[in-house]
Formats: sequence, C-alpha cells, structure tokens
Amino acid sequence: MTEATANFTVGVVLERRPAVTQWADVVWRALAVLPGVPDLAPGTKLGANDGGEQFFAGAFDVDLHRTDTPTYRDNLATSAPLVWVILRPNESAMPHVAAVTVDPAEGEAYSETGTLQVESVPMPPEIAGVVAAFVAEHHVEREFIKRKRRRWADADSEDLA
Repeated sequence: MTEATANFTVGVVLERRPAVTQWADVVWRALAVLPGVPDLAPGTKLGANDGGEQFFAGAFDVDLHRTDTPTYRDNLATSAPLVWVILRPNESAMPHVAAVTVDPAEGEAYSETGTLQVESVPMPPEIAGVVAAFVAEHHVEREFIKRKRRRWADADSEDLA
C-alpha cells in the first residue's frame, strides 16, 4: 500500500525592503502565496509601496502526505491558517525558495537548520479548501495509548544492562 499524497502548485510573492541595520543592505521576506500561478517570469517586479518592492519568486509545489493530516488539521483549526515559505538567503540577489509547506511541524523543522529563513504567510481560502478536502479524505483518528512505566526494582538484571 502506497502512501496517499497530493500536490498543488502555488505562486510565491517576496518583498525586498531596505535594511535598518549596518550589516545588510536589503531584507527579503515572503509576502504572500498565490493559489494560482500567474503567467510571469520568476523575478518579475510586481510593484512597490511603503519603501518595499514586491517580486514574483516563481511557482512551487506544495506536497500533502496522508501521515501529516493531524498537523494540517491543527493548522486549519486556528483562526488564521498559515503557509510556510522557506528561503535560502542569497547575498547578491533574490533568495531561493527552498520549499513551501502547510505543515507547521515541517516549517518548524526547517527553522532548526540555522541557515534557512522561514517565513509564514496567511493561507488563502482556495488553498485552505484543498487542504481541508485532503484531510477529510485521508485523516484517520488514532487513539492515544499511554505506556505503563515499569519499575526498575521489578526488572530482570538483563534489562538493566
């Protein structure tokens, strides 16, 4: 039996702003995830406002896995579901988008590397609908089973070795 997976493609919008520190000239951050992919080349400037410039970073796949439905469900249950955009900084140009995910645990795992920039953006309703349909189709509620502790006084000498 193979694991049920699905994927869909999103467009990512990044914003570049002047840095307010002496150690960097500009700061990049994820601004939005688009439910569809516009017919634009990656790196296309979309506009500017309040000192920032917006760019289309490109199209990226979001993978959904059957075993991750509990975290997808938890994300959707919040008052503001999120999408995580993982950026690999580039000192001279727009950062590379390393991944896009709707799994909070995966977003957190990417943040632990220390070399990647993890940004969360609001999840558009169209994407929330796709994720909700996937959860409804594939989620299996698993009963929590608490393990009983063994007292070491009752253990065999081999168990202690």
